[in-house]
Amino acid sequence: MKKMLSLSLLTLITVCLLAACGGNDTDAGGQDGETIKLTYAFFAPANTFPAVQMEEWKNRLEERTDGKVEVELFPGGSLLEANNMYDGVESGTADIGLTSTSYEPGRFPLLSISDMPSGYNSALSASKVVADLVSQYPPEALNDFKIITSFATEPAYIQSNKPITSLEDLDGQQLRIAGALTPIMEELGAAPVGMSQAEVPEALQTGIVDGYVSSREILKDSKLAEMVGYTTNYPLALNTFVAVMNKDRWESLPSDVQEVIDELNQEMTEFTGNYLDNHVQESIEWSKENHEHEIVELTDREKWDEKLGEMQQNYVEEVASEGYPAKEYYEQMKSLIEKYNEKGE
Repeated sequence: MKKMLSLSLLTLITVCLLAACGGNDTDAGGQDGETIKLTYAFFAPANTFPAVQMEEWKNRLEERTDGKVEVELFPGGSLLEANNMYDGVESGTADIGLTSTSYEPGRFPLLSISDMPSGYNSALSASKVVADLVSQYPPEALNDFKIITSFATEPAYIQSNKPITSLEDLDGQQLRIAGALTPIMEELGAAPVGMSQAEVPEALQTGIVDGYVSSREILKDSKLAEMVGYTTNYPLALNTFVAVMNKDRWESLPSDVQEVIDELNQEMTEFTGNYLDNHVQESIEWSKENHEHEIVELTDREKWDEKLGEMQQNYVEEVASEGYPAKEYYEQMKSLIEKYNEKGE
């Protein structure tokens, strides 16, 4: 009788252990046939180009894993906002998060160098340069994450209700900017105004601002070409975006899923750059045809180059003094810009 009880007890323990192990395997990566579900958060609306990238990444991942993985997207700040995106991924609120490192310049000192006006000729060129730099100089702030992909906007351009063709025209102009652009526009003599992008239309209508500084797809996406008649043809700063995954969640995934995600890293850099460049051209043409929007050239371009070049060099020196390989990073950045600009990529 005792032997039968012992055997029954041993069998029960074995079954429980197997069930527990099987449950852990499923949570880790769906080895038992259960679908792996990932959450992906972003702060801006679904029609913006980074969110379009999210949708494409989701579709490609689900297709290549034959439905083994399902991705639920949370754009528009519905799960995490820009100011808590990386912290929220680290805590597990979302498995994956996408935000702009440009919003936290002190946290990404090297990337702040490549975000400054540097002569990028397209979003694709900028995205490839940024992706290479992120790979070669992984940001310390992201050591505890898995980097999923990286890309960039095209450079920002001044878009205004009066033509700005010189530093004299720019002097004192009230322009809405993102935070990282503040010192750049101050150096050029403008009066930068900090506000959310959602506030820009009313600010333009009421005269609070004379324009704004942004990549040019916004002319159509936000219908701002109805309120600003001119774009100054001078590329300024760009915004770098890096998507990251919670490290523990990454390590829980099966190797075949990890391989697909790694394959998508460079693919999404190229997809997003190409998408944005095409979208920008559509936006410009739409603005010209529907609102007679004009692209104006600078009469003193050399002065702009000199001021911003000196500013960038000073910043490189500052970052280098803090122990970062800033000079090496800067030289590699210039080499990559030349490489990708020449290729027309």
